[in-house]
Amino acid sequence: MNKIVTSGKTIEDAVRQGLAKLGTTEDKVAVNVLEQPSKGFLGLIGVKEAKVELTLLEPPGPASVPSPNRTASAPRSSSSSASAMEEKTAAGEKDPYAEAASFIREVGENMGLDVKVDIAHGKDHTVLNISGHDLGLMIGRRGQTLDALQYLANIIANRYSDSFIRIVLDAENFRERRKKTLEELAMRLAGRVVRTRKEVTLEPMSPQERKVIHSKLQDHPEVKTYSKGEEPNRRVVITLKHSK
Repeated sequence: MNKIVTSGKTIEDAVRQGLAKLGTTEDKVAVNVLEQPSKGFLGLIGVKEAKVELTLLEPPGPASVPSPNRTASAPRSSSSSASAMEEKTAAGEKDPYAEAASFIREVGENMGLDVKVDIAHGKDHTVLNISGHDLGLMIGRRGQTLDALQYLANIIANRYSDSFIRIVLDAENFRERRKKTLEELAMRLAGRVVRTRKEVTLEPMSPQERKVIHSKLQDHPEVKTYSKGEEPNRRVVITLKHSK
């Protein structure tokens, strides 16, 4: 089975179900959105579920032996990849980062917002930073809307790229502020666990946010962390370290 159609309350939910059924990861499939939810905005919860088609990408064929008059090319760095992308754009091909940024600006317009999107290429990922007024609507409660838009921006960008690229969507430095909030929460709850000698289970979080909690407490002398449950309701548990 190399193609599957799945439904969900959001596009992200539908894609997640399809990946589970195919037993693969997002970078190994092509995603085609067949139907948007009937209510909400851009994949948010609605009466009519989202429907997507996932198609497994063909694995690369055997590596060919370079001919004597050709030399094997070295892996491209992020900067050389960006340069290559600029060359392809100059040749008339669409820039995946520009397409993702255009999508975000269009979302802002539909929300009644005038936003600007700056593109910053990094070593492991590219940041699309949104600026403008009243961005709370695009960020959403605890960044949920921003996460959903980031997911869609990655899908759009990878449609125009020969190799997998990763985009991080940020607005008003929300990612860093959220990280600091989670780190403070982790230390506060760790202190509670030590005082009460009872473990604490946090609310469901995304994999990225759970990672912040785990990293902050990984060297704590008295508590340890682990995750339990299934996505999207997977939670971090903070508990005492067992003495030997």
